[in-house]
Amino acid sequence: MPDAAGGGSPATDFSVALLGAFVRLGVRDIVLAPGSRSQGLALAAAELERTGDVRLQVRIDERAAAFLALGLAVESGRPALVVTTSGTAVANLHPAVLEAHHSGVPLILLTADRPAELRGIRSNQTTNQPGMFGDAVRLMEDVAAPVGGAEETGEAAQLARAATAAALGTASRNPGPVQLNLAFRDPLSAAVSLEPILAEEVRPDPGPTRPDPVLLAPGRRTIVVAGHGAGPAAEKLAREGGWPLVAEVSSGSRFGPHLVVAYRELLGEPEWGGLVERVVVFGHPTLSREVPALIQRHGVETIVVAPAGAEHYNPGHRVQRFVPGVALDEASRADATGPAAREWVGRWVVASRQLRETLDFEDRGPDVDASRSADLAVRGGFAKAELAALRAPVTRALLVDAVWRATWPHDRLVLGASRLIREADRRVPGKRISVHANRGLAGIDGTVATALGIAVASQADAAPERAAAGVTRLLLGDLALLHDAGSLLVPPGETRPRLQVIVGNDGGGTIFDGLEVKASAPAEAMNRVLYTPHRTDLQALATAYGWDYRSAATRSELERALTSPPMGLGILEVPLSR
Repeated sequence: MPDAAGGGSPATDFSVALLGAFVRLGVRDIVLAPGSRSQGLALAAAELERTGDVRLQVRIDERAAAFLALGLAVESGRPALVVTTSGTAVANLHPAVLEAHHSGVPLILLTADRPAELRGIRSNQTTNQPGMFGDAVRLMEDVAAPVGGAEETGEAAQLARAATAAALGTASRNPGPVQLNLAFRDPLSAAVSLEPILAEEVRPDPGPTRPDPVLLAPGRRTIVVAGHGAGPAAEKLAREGGWPLVAEVSSGSRFGPHLVVAYRELLGEPEWGGLVERVVVFGHPTLSREVPALIQRHGVETIVVAPAGAEHYNPGHRVQRFVPGVALDEASRADATGPAAREWVGRWVVASRQLRETLDFEDRGPDVDASRSADLAVRGGFAKAELAALRAPVTRALLVDAVWRATWPHDRLVLGASRLIREADRRVPGKRISVHANRGLAGIDGTVATALGIAVASQADAAPERAAAGVTRLLLGDLALLHDAGSLLVPPGETRPRLQVIVGNDGGGTIFDGLEVKASAPAEAMNRVLYTPHRTDLQALATAYGWDYRSAATRSELERALTSPPMGLGILEVPLSR
């Protein structure tokens, strides 16, 4: 990597040294929102992009920029840098910081600030930025304005090393966001030239040795629960232990022979939930009430596999143990292949499949055998039924099933916080695909921006033959889209990945239909303050931001749109019944 340095501006020299150190530590993504105080960082980032050392994304809105960086970090597994100017620009990062905090996503905020002499005197665009994010950040450093000293290059390298290690959780095993609050004095920038600025390569801090996993003894009827972000480790444990697997749709564990899709229905019945003696939890379960209810049952031992220092999943404060990892002891491995284990997992899997077969007959097509009948009337009936099925309006069940079928391992699926992710969790079968969702706080903030980041990172890092085929699909509700409509703005010259935003539009927040408030609130008040209905023209919105637009009101239109997604940015509107 060519090194860069500036002349005549300590702000530029320090910015180049800091960003260069991050590059040497493996950071590849920078997202910035423009501003005066951060101009040294911005120009240094532009130079590093020119030399091919970073991928740079520019956004007008800081909230969109932060969620874009969140998506880049989620997909790549590397910290992404977010560059902002001072004042309210920093406050706009807070929603993404909280999501990164609760989801354990490495994010590094480079927030420009006034120097010490301009603080506390009501200087323009100046507020108390250090500590703004409280305990949501793993590290906060308020860095004094550089003066151009020779030692500042080394200090920048040390700062980058500490920030990267904290964001990755190298020592803490608790990755998350980091804030470097960087004061700068005039002159805020100078021309950036290519010169050596680091005497030696910056090396990441080696992390401590991971602790040994806790061994699970046999003899207890166990189920494995995989919440959001659990990853394949949960499926591996369930398979090796001979235990049923409850895996939420964004867990990264929703596959394998032990998967129990209809877990809500089974755990909701006392004769099933009452059989469970031990629960092993990975990730962050958020999509059902049955899982926390099970954990709070008398006599159920719960073990949560959790990172050190994180806020632990603990429904009703009934979890007995929090451990860094789990494994089977020799006796458990032997039991896993015995008849008792096969009977235990088999009864859950079979019952789940039977329930799934009876679930929502509306998505079933006509009887294919009828098309081969010797009876003309029967064949004619099949043709009519097939035509009716193709013309049938799209339901939520049909929508999530179709999107799930259309997604393959080289694709990415992002699910917004709406009724649709719960519908998907209730019904879609096992499939080893990459599914993402902002479930740290399960908010609708920044959903489009996050999906853009995931799309950019997945398509940039993929092999050429996979990049040519892969597409990112974002399935969300209409209010989630409108809440993040500003993220549809992708400025000229910025990366435009293959992203299909699929909007289930029922005209408002009908997720409240499933909550207790539906039974008690007056209809007029419910409509105004909870549903918050709208009449937004999504086609006009797409046109305004330069996105492709399609609509799919029937099954055939939906299948056609999903099998031929746009080559760039597109919105697919799917009208749904309220």
